[in-house]
Amino acid sequence: MAALRKHVRKLPEELRRSLTWDQGKEMAGHKSFTVATNVQVYFCDPRSPWQRGSNENTNGLLRQYFPRGTDLSRLSQAYLNTIALRLNQRPRKTLGFETPAHKLQEVLR
Repeated sequence: MAALRKHVRKLPEELRRSLTWDQGKEMAGHKSFTVATNVQVYFCDPRSPWQRGSNENTNGLLRQYFPRGTDLSRLSQAYLNTIALRLNQRPRKTLGFETPAHKLQEVLR
């Protein structure tokens, strides 16, 4: 939660309006997160993966680098940043085969 609070504050204001989360224990402190960041947290309905299609797809891509159960706290931030860069530079069908990095730049212009 502390890392998420730290990093969400670095995002442009347009990207800090809300966060939609799966039903997991990671966001048990969602109320304090909202107070600390002014970012509203919403939750998908249980057993409703269609409500978070991009998330499910991204989870699949992440599993290529981090098998289920990987302890991310044992990995360096530099390594995590490298994987994030790779994923953000990977074209996605849902984005018309543009990259997430390119689409983000379009939004922020």
